[in-house]
Amino acid sequence: MAHALAFDLMEYRRALGTYPTGVTVVTTLAPDGAPVGITVNSFASLSLEPPLVMWALNVRSPKLAAFDAASHFAVNVLRDDQIDLSRRFASRQSNLFDGVQTKPGLGGVPLVSGVAAHIQCRPHARHDGGDHVILIGRVERFDFVADTRPLVFSAGRYHTLGGELP
Repeated sequence: MAHALAFDLMEYRRALGTYPTGVTVVTTLAPDGAPVGITVNSFASLSLEPPLVMWALNVRSPKLAAFDAASHFAVNVLRDDQIDLSRRFASRQSNLFDGVQTKPGLGGVPLVSGVAAHIQCRPHARHDGGDHVILIGRVERFDFVADTRPLVFSAGRYHTLGGELP
């Protein structure tokens, strides 16, 4: 049963948008072996011991079944010059991987080439998160490119990080 809210959802969304996030493409393989990917900005580190990360996926996403059935998934952290990749994997087009260079990771999961980092995980837990499912992964392997600027999303727009503050 839905509860009446004491605030406007669009204004709430705008308030949440004041918190900048990184941008990732999370990938896996469907049960039939087809690659699956989706742009995610809800990714976060959860624990160092054991090494756990988390992200959220809308319960109505047609990609949820693939992630639920997967033996592994990979978080591909995008660089600040990869806005096109973010937009591609956020779209509903069917040929998301056409022309995108990948290599196989754990469980055959596609790792997008040229990103800032790959974080390869085995599913660890799944939790109800309202209109989203919270997926927690146990990190089994990672690699990254040092001194790479990540793609950032805030207030409904893409951003790059400026210089370090003193």
